[in-house]
Amino acid sequence: MEKKKIVIVGAGLCGTLLAIRMAQRGYEVSLHEKRSDMRKEDMAAGRSINLALSARGLMALDRVGLKEKVLEYCIPMHGRMIHTVTGETYLSPYSGRAEDYINSVSRGGLNCLLLDEAEKMENVKIHFNSACKTVDLKNAKATFKQANEWDVMDTGDILIGTDGAGSVVRRGMMSRTTELLFNYSQDFLRHGYKELSILPAENGGYRIEKNALHIWPRGSFMIIALPNMDGSFTLTMFHPYGGDAGFNTLNKEEVLTSFFEEYYPDLVPHIPHYIEEYMNNPVGTLGTIKCYPWQAFGKSLIMGDAAHAVVPFYGQGMNASFEDVRVFDDMLEEYGDSDWNLLFEKYQDARAENANAIADLAIDNFHEMQNKVNDPDFQKKRKLEMKLEQEHPEYYSKYSLVTFKPELSYAEAMKKGRNQDDKLLDIVSKVQDISELDSSKVLDQILN
Repeated sequence: MEKKKIVIVGAGLCGTLLAIRMAQRGYEVSLHEKRSDMRKEDMAAGRSINLALSARGLMALDRVGLKEKVLEYCIPMHGRMIHTVTGETYLSPYSGRAEDYINSVSRGGLNCLLLDEAEKMENVKIHFNSACKTVDLKNAKATFKQANEWDVMDTGDILIGTDGAGSVVRRGMMSRTTELLFNYSQDFLRHGYKELSILPAENGGYRIEKNALHIWPRGSFMIIALPNMDGSFTLTMFHPYGGDAGFNTLNKEEVLTSFFEEYYPDLVPHIPHYIEEYMNNPVGTLGTIKCYPWQAFGKSLIMGDAAHAVVPFYGQGMNASFEDVRVFDDMLEEYGDSDWNLLFEKYQDARAENANAIADLAIDNFHEMQNKVNDPDFQKKRKLEMKLEQEHPEYYSKYSLVTFKPELSYAEAMKKGRNQDDKLLDIVSKVQDISELDSSKVLDQILN
């Protein structure tokens, strides 16, 4: 019996993981990537935001047998290290359970690892410098412009677009809006991002705490830092475009220097090269994409950022895309591939609501990280959540429900977590110190 063929557009994290899993199931996989082979090129400066790998992503990697291998290239982060403008620091743990933490991982390094694994498989063919130009959604066909050729056609039993926020496959669906009843929204934050770095110490060590995600929250703007394996940190500035703190305003060395000395004084000694990096690195945009349906004619499908791009403030963008692959694999196991239309319908119905939920949670966390981490009631709430998780391990905060309970859907985690947050904020607003509170009584209040 001839093996069925899957054409995948986009060899980023989602597409490459999908290629591996589908190849493990015995399909012939043709994987196309518009860029050159990243393993043979230098990473573009300023575009490699580090990623936070957590339980949902790890569950998907475990499905393909790569969890332990990937963890070798990760750095555990046990909480947020908050840096105040006056230089004080304090750690806000992610959970009251010692076993709960997230992992800093290089986007490029992880992608290269997945490409290496995909390339080992005889039934995976990877095409680099292969830019998708047009798609035939009804017949699972796509036309690609390759390095030395034009109009190279590839056809499969199904076509899957994992080609990111600017997805050509999704645009093909949008061009048939009436036929597919296709809904689409794109919302940009009025903030962008710019990448800087902390270099390793002279002895190769870390200049600031290694096992934490560092945040310099300053109201309407902030910097975060994630550790790298070589002793460096990737810094990401999240600033508005306009205003006194805007990228459009911080466009001269003297203005930038004065600004950093005022708002990031404890960071400046660790980044003597920041002016050069700032002036040379681009400003990236931050946006949310929602759409529906994710499939067309039982022949074509989108997943990952092509279906649900999110801002990076819950650390779930990659994890959600990896979860797409795992859930699709679950659906394939349950429904088989004799009716792709049924499979695609079941898959999108299982994922769309949850993709929208994590998109909304990411926006919530953006405002939380900027504005609330220094708020007294928010700090009391976090301390109470830690106490509850330490004394009652069955309790999970909203953050923990999303990050450390992969068996719970994003939509369920959001609903339950928001309800808990409202009750906890009401409770802590009435006390000066959480030591006044009995955790068992608090637990009864918020769970009932």
